[in-house]
Amino acid sequence: QVQLVESGGGLVQAGDSLRLSCAASGRTFSDYAMGWFRQAPGKEREFVAAILWSGGSTYYANSVKDRFTISRDNAKNTVYLQMNSLKLEDTAIYYCAARNRYNSGNYFPSFKSNYDSWGQGTQVTVSS
Repeated sequence: QVQLVESGGGLVQAGDSLRLSCAASGRTFSDYAMGWFRQAPGKEREFVAAILWSGGSTYYANSVKDRFTISRDNAKNTVYLQMNSLKLEDTAIYYCAARNRYNSGNYFPSFKSNYDSWGQGTQVTVSS
């Protein structure tokens, strides 16, 4: 499995921007679709965004569409989440996840169960 390490979280004010990074190691990064999920206190972990192995297709939760952008740099084995116009409700621990493109079965980007590897998460706190 690929190992994932998130970074870039922090405390920001509403309306600010933040960029999260997720560095991958251990496997061929370009063989993996990558996703970002988040979990707020007392809530289920929810889908935020995903990007296919080539970077040609991206997917977003409605709650972050037009504010967040997922991208990847396969040469740096890194996936990013650019978060703009942050809101209080964006406060959560953000996790990146990876799914090998050669896994059997269909890939549904928003399904947690579709991912093989998870990072430890990075805290994002948005204050008023």
